[in-house]
Amino acid sequence: MVKALILAAVSSTAIAEDFKPNFSLILDGHYKSSNSALSEYEKGFGLGHVELGVSAAIDDLFYGKFTGVVHEHDNKTEFETEEAFIQTLALPGGFSVRAGRFLSDIGYLNGQHTHSDSFVERPAVYRAMLGSHYYDDGVRLNYVMPTDTFWTIGTEAFGGNKMRAQGLNDPKSVGVYTAFTKIGGDFNEENSWQLGLSYLRNENGASMTSGHDEHDHHDEHSHSHDHSHSHSHDHGNAHSHSHDAQFTGKNTYIAEAVWKWAPDGNYKYQNLTLSGEYLQAEDISETIKGNQKNEGFYLSSVFQMTSQWAVGARYGEFKGYEAHGDHFHEQKLKESEFMVSWSHSHFSTVRLQYTRQTGDGFENIKNDIVTLQYVMSLGAHDAHTF
Repeated sequence: MVKALILAAVSSTAIAEDFKPNFSLILDGHYKSSNSALSEYEKGFGLGHVELGVSAAIDDLFYGKFTGVVHEHDNKTEFETEEAFIQTLALPGGFSVRAGRFLSDIGYLNGQHTHSDSFVERPAVYRAMLGSHYYDDGVRLNYVMPTDTFWTIGTEAFGGNKMRAQGLNDPKSVGVYTAFTKIGGDFNEENSWQLGLSYLRNENGASMTSGHDEHDHHDEHSHSHDHSHSHSHDHGNAHSHSHDAQFTGKNTYIAEAVWKWAPDGNYKYQNLTLSGEYLQAEDISETIKGNQKNEGFYLSSVFQMTSQWAVGARYGEFKGYEAHGDHFHEQKLKESEFMVSWSHSHFSTVRLQYTRQTGDGFENIKNDIVTLQYVMSLGAHDAHTF
């Protein structure tokens, strides 16, 4: 018995000595010329997505990670836990399990941290339908196929608070279920590709409204609401800086496609990335009949000209419906973005971006927005995904 206790103590000491956590800090700051629709970044100087992360292998079976995020909203600083999860390291047969709070792996961009993006913010359709990036408390089962071509499938279950529609009186405690698959490979030494499909079932995704709600809304906006949509409805205003999804539905579908090129397969000095996604949410209301859908897409092209300089262009559209009493109000947004960035190293980036917005139904639609942003990484951080 004593011998067993001594061996256990020695083993625990060895594991503790090998425990070397990775600490990281992401500094994100900006100057923005004006407010814009569906944006988390406000006019003037401000902080963006500041992250503090700790990660390590807990032992030979488990990995753990914590990410805390600092936001600024209405001149107030908010701290939020974005990730706090454990993940298995040694399950057989290509399986892995993740549990806690983490980014959902639906779509192409959602599972990536925003500091790795090539533009100041996520596309408009992401900001509208996923709150820029959807993370939640839950569990994931993932399986990597034993094939020469990369192929993974997975499923998740979440609480769903960040995807909850307005007006629900008795939401389900486990509200979101997802399923996704991604497949990719190399055409040759210089060209690679990835395709993906995702499905999100949101039990709390259909909004609940009543005629009384419509009457109150009409009275509140009787002096400004002329159906021209030159100004936003209350939905677009109250949630313009929300980190939750603003436009939901019971069934959401996502299709993604990515193509990458690098001369001789060396991405360090020069590369080109083309990517795009389409998102569609159906069954958006429990009380209003109709086949309206919240939907949108983006297409992105980023060219790294040298090891330090990159340019990019992105175009996206979003169309959503806000429930008012017994009918919907349509809201549209089109967004064109052009950026140039300079990176002294893998850990520092300065980005200048011009954004042009047009549309109806949202507050703060500005034709021209200029943003100067820096993103700096202190310490180790996770390798960027494909």
